[in-house]
Amino acid sequence: MAYLMPSEFVTKMVDAGESKIFMSTRDTLIRAFMAGAILALAAVFAVSVTVQTGYAIIGAILFPVGFCMLYLLGYDLLTGVFVLAPLALIDKRPGVTVNGVLRNWGLVFVGNFLGALTVAFLMSIVFTYGFSTEPDKLGKVISNIGVARTHGYEQYGAAGMLTLFVRGVLCNWMVSTGVVGAMISTSVGGKVIAMWMPVMVFFAMAFEHSVVNMFLFPVGLMLGADFSIMDYIIWNEIPTVLGNLIGGLTFTGLTLYTTHLKTAPKRAFK
Repeated sequence: MAYLMPSEFVTKMVDAGESKIFMSTRDTLIRAFMAGAILALAAVFAVSVTVQTGYAIIGAILFPVGFCMLYLLGYDLLTGVFVLAPLALIDKRPGVTVNGVLRNWGLVFVGNFLGALTVAFLMSIVFTYGFSTEPDKLGKVISNIGVARTHGYEQYGAAGMLTLFVRGVLCNWMVSTGVVGAMISTSVGGKVIAMWMPVMVFFAMAFEHSVVNMFLFPVGLMLGADFSIMDYIIWNEIPTVLGNLIGGLTFTGLTLYTTHLKTAPKRAFK
């Protein structure tokens, strides 16, 4: 069967987390770099489609193409390892330590950021003809996203910070469900469908994804948007990363692990 039972794919989740913790620094950085770059291009694609059509839902429907590409190629997003790596620790896999989990998170964060930053620079060249003109229509729309997602939260103070954090939680509840979706089928078509649905929900609802934001905010700064690096760090990236961690690990990783891998059958069937 192309579909795996929950107890089977949850075991694969733990196995994947273990393998990522023991992966070499070089491989972890390369895979994270490519994941950040591809997701950044997908974000540009989705916003471009939205601008062209005038319908945000079309951009949301098409955005998951990047997510599916990067996971089928075996690349790693921070939002994914937030869920998978801790499960290997919780399952007490031999040699897995807290330091190993934190090392994996740190390397993936750096790799994702460098990949997204690279695409931000390349797309800034495209939007401005090599920084020789003002940003084109798409460039202006993308740069304004950074303003709305920093000062837009800041104006509400603590309530804005809470809203930002909760959007980060909800985001990785959906995105990490997409990560798991790649494991519930043995066919490419099944994997794509299972990944596509929750990722489309996240993008359509404008939740906050730490890796997508690693592109949106640097490109905004390169294009002269009206916010600072500290605005980005304090009023988006840090709360979003924390929300992504809590949302993915709590609503996806721990719930699946607890109910499908650690819960013994209540009765034996003959």
